[in-house]
Amino acid sequence: MKTKYVIGFFCILLFAVLLLTAGYQLSYRHVMDRQAARAEETAPTTESISAEGEAVQEEGYYLSELQGYVVVYLSDQTTIYEFTEIPVLDLPEEVQQELASGKYVETAEELYGFLENYSS
Repeated sequence: MKTKYVIGFFCILLFAVLLLTAGYQLSYRHVMDRQAARAEETAPTTESISAEGEAVQEEGYYLSELQGYVVVYLSDQTTIYEFTEIPVLDLPEEVQQELASGKYVETAEELYGFLENYSS
């Protein structure tokens, strides 16, 4: 008689674990669906705009020093365009002084020419 109670107890325990697992899965799916819906609501809509003629070109770049390395900023001098691995101390003194005041580079070709010259 005692083994019947033990078997019954384990069956009830197994059933409870299955119910808890199913409840967890349902609540997890519900939360993930809500998060996805919230993300869709807050995601900005983007529109594709095509222009005739040439595209608008950036107005230039500024090279400066940040934590001992050369950093490229966009023309607004606050938005970082690219981090480099070029140590400022490895550059000639003249270039270091230009970087201290913010060296202006007009085109992307000039920018990548400068970076290529001093990167190795």
